[in-house]
Amino acid sequence: MNSKRPVFRHPDLPKNDLGYTRRDYEGLDSTLCAGCGHDSISNAIIQACFELSIEPHRVAKLSGIGCSSKTPAYFLGRSHGFNSVHGRMPSVATGANMANKDLLYIGVSGDGDTASIGMGQFVHVVRRNLDMVYIVLNNGCYGLTKGQDSATADKGSSSRKGQPNPFEAIDLCEMAVQLGAGFVARGFSGDKEQLVPLLKAAIGHKGFALVDVISPCVTFNNTQTSTKSYQWVRDHMEATATFDFIPQQKEITAHYEQGATQSVSLHDGSVLHLHKSDNSFDVTKKRAAVNALEHHREKGQILTGILHVNETLKDTHDILETTDKPLNTLTKNELCPGNQTLQQIFEKYR
Repeated sequence: MNSKRPVFRHPDLPKNDLGYTRRDYEGLDSTLCAGCGHDSISNAIIQACFELSIEPHRVAKLSGIGCSSKTPAYFLGRSHGFNSVHGRMPSVATGANMANKDLLYIGVSGDGDTASIGMGQFVHVVRRNLDMVYIVLNNGCYGLTKGQDSATADKGSSSRKGQPNPFEAIDLCEMAVQLGAGFVARGFSGDKEQLVPLLKAAIGHKGFALVDVISPCVTFNNTQTSTKSYQWVRDHMEATATFDFIPQQKEITAHYEQGATQSVSLHDGSVLHLHKSDNSFDVTKKRAAVNALEHHREKGQILTGILHVNETLKDTHDILETTDKPLNTLTKNELCPGNQTLQQIFEKYR
């Protein structure tokens, strides 16, 4: 017998600035394994969009292939969605963004979908600085095809029935920093208090924003010998800093504990307040971010939180100097301005 979510809604459910409740940002019931970290990430996306009062119809969700790429069905059910082919989500996102830059693009991918077959796509969407939130649901294995090691599986780690992985892992965050991404963060599906602000900050960033989320596969990769298991991540997670995300519209009333605080203004006027801990570093410096990632990897730790932020970069539309209006709204006369205008353009190159 199929279970259905009850349609009843309590009349006193909290509402955001648009008058929507959290339920208005939900999607279909999940068909993933019970306890899958991916469901926690879907819930964090729902919470972030609800708190930011984002209009669901202004969001486009895109994905590739894999357990991770099923998740867009489970959040923002009133938004646009496109499930593409394996590893090719960035190309679809690029085409959609070039046609209509007014939407918020949320791309969801897995570690196999991104770090293996989609690596070339990932590299180029980073360097073009496409304005989108790119979320990697990183479980270190191919959960849809019985748990084979993915390219992000740590050397020496082993899944439920596998041998220890003999290959070095690809660190997508470190790669994104080196490629020039303007926003790079890492979270853990089991830490909602950190993950929701990370997603809200990524949404507020103009340009490419990567959020790599460690998301344990409870079926194939949640063993004592796996470095992507719930217990291992909890025991080895090290946060860059605690932080608050302050939307542009909200009054800033945050209380800060004693210690140094670094404020980073995002493009939309939002503000990140980073509360530095003993192991913190300057997130605006690429070299500092790479060094911190390498340092914690050598110590066997997973560095989470905001890893790098650069709000001075131009996004794809700024680089290409596209029109202010979305391309899909241009009229025939705007697209074909006539022979006289074309001759004026040709004169520039003669």
